[in-house]
Amino acid sequence: MLRPGREVLLVHRPKYDDWSFPKGKLDRGEHVTAAAVREVEEETGLRVRLGRPLSSQRYTTSKGRKTVHYWIGRALDSDDVSGYVANAEIDEVAWVPVDKAARLLTYPHDRETLAEALEEPRRTRTLIVLRHTDSRARRSWHGDDRVRPLLATGRRQAERLVPVLAAYDVRRVLTSSSTRCADSVAPYCLATGVELELLDALSEEDARPRKVRKLVRAVIEELGASGPAVVCSHRPVLPDVFAAVGLDDAGLEKGELLVAHLRGDRVVSVERH
Repeated sequence: MLRPGREVLLVHRPKYDDWSFPKGKLDRGEHVTAAAVREVEEETGLRVRLGRPLSSQRYTTSKGRKTVHYWIGRALDSDDVSGYVANAEIDEVAWVPVDKAARLLTYPHDRETLAEALEEPRRTRTLIVLRHTDSRARRSWHGDDRVRPLLATGRRQAERLVPVLAAYDVRRVLTSSSTRCADSVAPYCLATGVELELLDALSEEDARPRKVRKLVRAVIEELGASGPAVVCSHRPVLPDVFAAVGLDDAGLEKGELLVAHLRGDRVVSVERH
């Protein structure tokens, strides 16, 4: 967690008498991105959104090898931690100037993570590209392909996308008007109140390369004002979506997404989930 003024959020754990970053274990079936924002809120009281990823930490503990995933995070609302109530797990939460934090952090791997975050601390903007979740096979569907539905597995995937998109605080949802795409992101819109933008221009039937690229470039230009966005479409359309972002086609599987972190119109980091 970083905030203006070159300060970083640290926590003190009385059990170990150490200063470190907020972190914790995955709940059963939980995605790493959802766990990251949940643990920060539980340990500090702050709601955050994820920015660009940092290198994962891998080290040995008494229980074996451990991997910890990190992102640069920003507070969604207030970043005030003065009202935090100490407990047995975390007894102090503090915003610390980064030069002091480098001395206060207990572990070398945390100091390395801080140094990596400070190499480029400027904010990024987030665009997520999503391929729709599992749908009924084309060969087994005899109706209008635009209304070909999701399978039960696809509906479950769509529900599991909700906390992943929420971890990036997605504020805009643009999707092909085809049922299988719209239903892939509808649970997130229902859960958050974000408007579902149905676009024929992102459908297999109506997509045209130049129009798709123009549309996506416009979305990128508006990220600063609109906030993080997701674009959901089909395998044949996605190469043009990626081209507009400045990336090669990622070959996403159904229900898979790529998170592009941009500074200006340049991609500085990507994640795949």
